[in-house]
Amino acid sequence: MITRIKAIAGITIKELYRRKDFYVLFIFTVLIALVFASMNFFHDDRIVRYLKEITLLLIWIASLAIAISTSARPMPAEKESRTIFPLLAKPITRSEFILGKFFGVWFACGIALLVFYGFLAVLTGTREHTWELLNYFQAASLHWAMLGIVIAFVLFGSLIFAAPSSNGTISFILTAGILLLARHLNSVALTLPEPSRSIIYALYYLVPHLEFFDVRDLLVHNWPLIAWSVWGMALVYAVFYASIFLISASLCFRRKALI
Repeated sequence: MITRIKAIAGITIKELYRRKDFYVLFIFTVLIALVFASMNFFHDDRIVRYLKEITLLLIWIASLAIAISTSARPMPAEKESRTIFPLLAKPITRSEFILGKFFGVWFACGIALLVFYGFLAVLTGTREHTWELLNYFQAASLHWAMLGIVIAFVLFGSLIFAAPSSNGTISFILTAGILLLARHLNSVALTLPEPSRSIIYALYYLVPHLEFFDVRDLLVHNWPLIAWSVWGMALVYAVFYASIFLISASLCFRRKALI
């Protein structure tokens, strides 16, 4: 089973890096490097923090765009090109196919994050003369865990929405909405009468709180490390929600006619 999942994941990674989407990573990386190089023209120490904040925002936007666009495409593309039929004709279950696609996209996004955070750490360290590598590890690993939830959700959506563009757009709107608004749902619920209050409260506890994984301030302000117990619980939280979406996708895929 593991061998079959690894084989599908490997094929997915190769397919994704052949597409033009991933060349954008190199363009963003160069732009980030140029932005940090321009710091030589300033003499205010706070400029480093401003540039880190802007750069991290770009990294988050770019990673979400890449994760969502690449997750929305593989399933419909496999069906349209009819390459899914010889794959499933082999001793590969539909659940293994889903898991292979998930790990392929997730590991590809992990490589992308490694490039981004690697450049950020090197360029920041050479100017601040400090190397907070564990801070970068915590931020990058939590970011990657968050992308796992998003990728699993988009794969599930690709089995519901026919067009990849529709799935990608809806997924991006929902992800952005959760990141920006989910933390405020409990406060909104307090201002509403019943039964709206209970509905909003239920929604608050049901949706995956992606903002838990946003620790950009840890890097921007050079704060102390997050407690490793908290870091570990966040990873468990990510595994829980990603598993829910992957199980849902597998169940949906089993019942879905391919023709």
